[in-house]
Amino acid sequence: MGVIVALAVLLATLSYGYCVELTQPGSMVVTPGHSLTISCKVSGYSLTDSSYATHWIRQPAGKALEWIGYIGSGGGTGYKDSLKSKFTISRDTSSSTVSLQGSSLQTGDTAVYYCARESQCSKATAGLYKNPPC
Repeated sequence: MGVIVALAVLLATLSYGYCVELTQPGSMVVTPGHSLTISCKVSGYSLTDSSYATHWIRQPAGKALEWIGYIGSGGGTGYKDSLKSKFTISRDTSSSTVSLQGSSLQTGDTAVYYCARESQCSKATAGLYKNPPC
């Protein structure tokens, strides 16, 4: 049985009507014990903007969301302790892409994997805004 990695497209909206999109490919299957790289193409913000970081999260069927890790504007990374030997997060600023590489994946790694931009809030921008069309 393969490890099934379902991917989702996340849309986020910033205040002032800016549209942020994070786009991932469709579902992927990998044989247990093998590696897989998932790419997340971002638009609407720069991967080098010091205000933001891009995170990876996963959700196995019927279970809670699990944070995997992040990559910051300077390229620094952080990981959940129990997953840092399994996953590596990298980025390509020229193509605005953040990638998650999983190694030695097992059936227990079957999940929906999400990329997400870190939410920012300040007194000046705190509030609710209607999502503009992207």
